[in-house]
Amino acid sequence: MRRATVAGAALLAGTVTGLAAGPAQAQEYRYWSFWEGKGGSWTYATEGPGTLRPADGTVAGFRFTVSADSAAAGKPRTAPGFDAICRDTPAKDDRKRIGVVVDFGTAADAPGGERPPAPRTECAQVSEDASAGEALAAVARPLRYDASALLCAVAGYPKAGCAERVNDSKGARSAASPGAAAGGGDDGGPSAGLFGGIAVLLVLGAAAGWQLRRRRG
Repeated sequence: MRRATVAGAALLAGTVTGLAAGPAQAQEYRYWSFWEGKGGSWTYATEGPGTLRPADGTVAGFRFTVSADSAAAGKPRTAPGFDAICRDTPAKDDRKRIGVVVDFGTAADAPGGERPPAPRTECAQVSEDASAGEALAAVARPLRYDASALLCAVAGYPKAGCAERVNDSKGARSAASPGAAAGGGDDGGPSAGLFGGIAVLLVLGAAAGWQLRRRRG
């Protein structure tokens, strides 16, 4: 039984490697991308909004987009100008101000039957240790997350779905089954290999835990 389990794990591990090594077949996803405003331009965030804790006077951007990785992800179309966003929000002791840009994307990237709202900017005044996710929640509720803490909706958009795979056949995109888990590429963007790889790793972890429980039993 143990030999069969090891062989099965090796086969699944090979599947992970194959998924990660196939950029030519990269699958696009419809998702909320997360950006940091730096020097008047946008940089794809290298960590999620739940862990990144922006400093006072910075700008966080969120863009609904369709892409396979961060290199192809659409940036927020509003410039990350903190002074313009927070000029009407006076500073307070023991609080910080974070400029928040929310870009709901284009009609072409919208899920079927939905129309993206107009982009918006807000100044979030939050506690000094607040994360970017908390700043977003302060100004753009309701937010929706999935069981893996992946951001699925901002200000109620979209109404359903989360990191859905899409087809781009002859320029037409359509929703497919949702991705298994959130992930980041080398520079923070999701990729088909990574989504699939994480799903397989979850299977491997579950199988290993089951085998361990059997031995202990």
